[in-house]
Amino acid sequence: MYDSLLAMQQEWGEENFEIAYSENMFVVDDAAAAIRDYASEGYNLIIAHGSQYGSSLQEIAPDFPDTSFAWGTTVDTFADQGITNVFAYTTESNQGGYVEGVMAALMTQSGTVGVIGPIDAGDAKLTVRGFAKGVTDTDPNVKVLEVFTGSFSDVTLAAEAAQTHIEAGADLLTGTAQMVVGAIGVAKEKGVPWFGNQASQTSLAPDLVVANQVYDWTVALKPIVEAIQSGKLGGEAYSLTLANGGLKMEFNDQFNLPPEVKAKAEETIQGIIDGSIDASIPE
Repeated sequence: MYDSLLAMQQEWGEENFEIAYSENMFVVDDAAAAIRDYASEGYNLIIAHGSQYGSSLQEIAPDFPDTSFAWGTTVDTFADQGITNVFAYTTESNQGGYVEGVMAALMTQSGTVGVIGPIDAGDAKLTVRGFAKGVTDTDPNVKVLEVFTGSFSDVTLAAEAAQTHIEAGADLLTGTAQMVVGAIGVAKEKGVPWFGNQASQTSLAPDLVVANQVYDWTVALKPIVEAIQSGKLGGEAYSLTLANGGLKMEFNDQFNLPPEVKAKAEETIQGIIDGSIDASIPE
């Protein structure tokens, strides 16, 4: 999200696009205080980047009717509650997860792969479910091990989950949320290939990251800013997809990816875009 905001600032000029940010807001009450402070300081748009911040926005947004707020990943703008100044954004991360699942099914030697999520909600849920669907659609005999740690930030829990998966026979791993740096550390130590999500994670294990599903939030942020400039303060939801370029699949050139696996991945990407492949996840 921050990288996307920087890209917009670079495009539009610092004099036209001011950014302030608070990071590591894992305590919801601390985040709520930061949200209220930014609104009080007169910022035009306050982004609460986390599905855990919804209840805070429901309380704060009505107090600042001339300020726009945005949050995700979700499609809920609270319009049904009479709130008119909240945008929502989400990502169909099941699409990239599906592509990675297809690749994993073709690459596994043990017949077992592992996935690590934070909380079974939002884009994390979609990524995990999409990955599992991609695996089973490609080879129903491959076993998919799933763990939700219950935390976005606990790297120790993620490391423990990765270790458990490997001990259970997983020879390929993936996961999502900030805590996966712990899992990637274990994967690197054990020599187990990793599929990245949200942002490129290649630098964390250059020889072991197979591919990354990368989010480009400018696809949602630019329409939000344009709506605010035109006088609309909320009420719309935006989604990142492979088709609109909000989701991008990056293959790691440093990983010795079999050509047939890359070809199948590219075929799958195109199939999802043109609708010939169904990567959707049941509610």
